[in-house]
Amino acid sequence: MSRAKHSSSGTPALVALTAAGVEHTAHPYEHDPASTLGYGLEAAAVLGVEAERVFKTLMTDVDGTLTVAVVPVTGKLDLKALAHAVGGKKASMADPAVAERATGYVVGGISPLGQKTPHPTVLDETIWLFDTVFVSGGRRGLDVELSPDDLVRMTSAVVAPIARD
Repeated sequence: MSRAKHSSSGTPALVALTAAGVEHTAHPYEHDPASTLGYGLEAAAVLGVEAERVFKTLMTDVDGTLTVAVVPVTGKLDLKALAHAVGGKKASMADPAVAERATGYVVGGISPLGQKTPHPTVLDETIWLFDTVFVSGGRRGLDVELSPDDLVRMTSAVVAPIARD
């Protein structure tokens, strides 16, 4: 991995990583709007990466607080486990329009990094299974690879078992 050079065309996620001096690799790819795989599985397939190493970013509402959940693209988010991880009672998926306004990203390209406003973040514990993981780089057709430690540090995340098959 290398440190990406700052570029005016970089997404807020890439700018944040570069500014923090975090080693990462940007992996742009041609997003196919007709793909039926879903954004994360499409990224894994196109990039030739094990799907378990690719994580999706989901915006949720836990007791009225927007909360970021990051889980493998091969699984689903356990809303009850997410609420428990942040000491909440009830979690639900955030309205997509609210998620886009709060993060500055579009659905399918929401990154846990460089969001307009920082939100409480929970990463699924399976991130520790890999030397590097892939998350959205801030737009459809862009994933960024970085170490789990750096992802935790950059997002001030709690790591907990929040994914289910």
